[in-house]
Amino acid sequence: MELEAPQLTTWQGYVDWKNKPALRGRHGGMLAASFVLVAEILENLAFLANASNLVLYLKQHMHMSPSKSANNVTNFMGTAFLLALLGGFLSDAFFTTYRVYLISAVIEFMGLIVLTIQARDPMLKPPKCDRDSECEEVNGAKAAMLFVGLYLVALGVGGIKGSLPAHGGEQFDETTPSGRKQRSTFFNYFIFCLSCGALIAVTFVVWIEDNKGWQWGFAISTITIFLSIPVFLSGSPTYKNKIPSGSPLTTISKVLLAAVVNSCTYKKNSSSAVVNMASSPSNPHSEQETVKANTTTETPTQHLKFLNKAVTNSSLECSVEEVEDVKVVLKVLPIFACTIIFNCCLAQLSTFSVEQAASMNTKLGSLKVPPSSLPFFPVVFIMILAPIYDHIIIPYTRRATKSEMGITHLQRIGFGLVLSIVAMAVAALVEIKRKRVATESGQLDDPTKPLPITFLWIAFQYLFLGSADIFTLGGLMEYYFSEAPIRMRSLATSLSWASLAMGYYLSSVIVSVVNSVTGNGTHKPWLSGANFNHYHLHKFYWLMCVLSALNFLHYLFWATRYKYRGTSTSN
Repeated sequence: MELEAPQLTTWQGYVDWKNKPALRGRHGGMLAASFVLVAEILENLAFLANASNLVLYLKQHMHMSPSKSANNVTNFMGTAFLLALLGGFLSDAFFTTYRVYLISAVIEFMGLIVLTIQARDPMLKPPKCDRDSECEEVNGAKAAMLFVGLYLVALGVGGIKGSLPAHGGEQFDETTPSGRKQRSTFFNYFIFCLSCGALIAVTFVVWIEDNKGWQWGFAISTITIFLSIPVFLSGSPTYKNKIPSGSPLTTISKVLLAAVVNSCTYKKNSSSAVVNMASSPSNPHSEQETVKANTTTETPTQHLKFLNKAVTNSSLECSVEEVEDVKVVLKVLPIFACTIIFNCCLAQLSTFSVEQAASMNTKLGSLKVPPSSLPFFPVVFIMILAPIYDHIIIPYTRRATKSEMGITHLQRIGFGLVLSIVAMAVAALVEIKRKRVATESGQLDDPTKPLPITFLWIAFQYLFLGSADIFTLGGLMEYYFSEAPIRMRSLATSLSWASLAMGYYLSSVIVSVVNSVTGNGTHKPWLSGANFNHYHLHKFYWLMCVLSALNFLHYLFWATRYKYRGTSTSN
């Protein structure tokens, strides 16, 4: 009697938490991803509870100037997001996303303990300001303790950001339309959960910091990141973890070096055949099947043809699959570059916008609202918009366009960039109004009293930038994950956060350059000094508006020419 072949029940290239082959029906799916979503709520709460209010902590308790406080915050945030590349690299090359998250959470926990101890002990902070003398800025061992704590947190946050989104995205079956739709839903709800954590952070925890003391705010963050570890671990039996496949940087370097070496050694073979990978961005075949198909081809595609020389016989052996993978990486880099200015605009929400609000009337009736709670407005809007986008807008566009995606990733990102232009224009107009009120009320030279204008005016710029964030960040995450080669997905997804990092760093650079250029001669720099009312912040916002508009034109140039992985038509 002939026995039937057993049905394949394992996930190819994945293992469970015990390093055994992951099984279909037991590992992966929305249940596994739900633990990731809850962990993201706790993780982002711990991070943003302090980051959103950090500029005031450095100014009021560490006695730094407004511009120095802003630069330190942007450097801290930038480093945290840039280190996501390290987390993504380690997840792809040596560890699983599962292990990288756990290690990173412990590191962030240690950093928050250091900051909590310093905030609690007055001896570890600079002395309180005396009216008869200038405030002493934090220095020496106290400054070292502050920055050790901050950058341990940054290292932990980077590892988490580089591993957690990719870990959730890996849980779905991309060989089926339903699996790909579930993955899209996951990334939309990842932004939703990120906002849930942010909502608690910028309301409850910020209120605690301003009214009960920063030691309590840091303590809440410490407890929260600690709780995220058992929550994440509780999903272990359901996870499927991608087996690391070696350093993606090695592959990229090898292909680029082989292409250069072979172009110098051999002449181009004009008789090479061309493989036309014709499919749509909503390819019904899986990315794994596409890669498998590529490995069976004898020649690479025509796109970025100079890399095809890497497959020529030489001491550096490069497969067609490796060459095609590197092509995909190079294709997404211009899109990555076009989102940096957007994130530079976003950086203003945690720096100058907070200081704007702090100078205004922050009362709502009898309730005094901390300026750092202003992100409440975009966060709530994101939490409302994310389900609407996933359950109403996307299904409608799928029916209208008769495509699986409905709205392409690049269209979604582009809409977010347009909103950022509007946000900067609104910010400039609001700052003009704030300065006019300060002048008319005779408080231009007296920054100690709140201006007779409600802080709700600042909510408009938060609202536009928050709306832009759900389109751009959500679109970027899914774009990088779906377009990247499977062996580089964690690193590619980390580019979403690296763009944020570059935006924060660029913000610091632009502020320094603006101050340098405008501070010549008898004129004071636009963004310098102890009196915030003397800043020419509206001019700075107009500058950001113009840069954002030019950046959008740059984005259109690349987006309209981009060809999705495996398609022959541009977006």
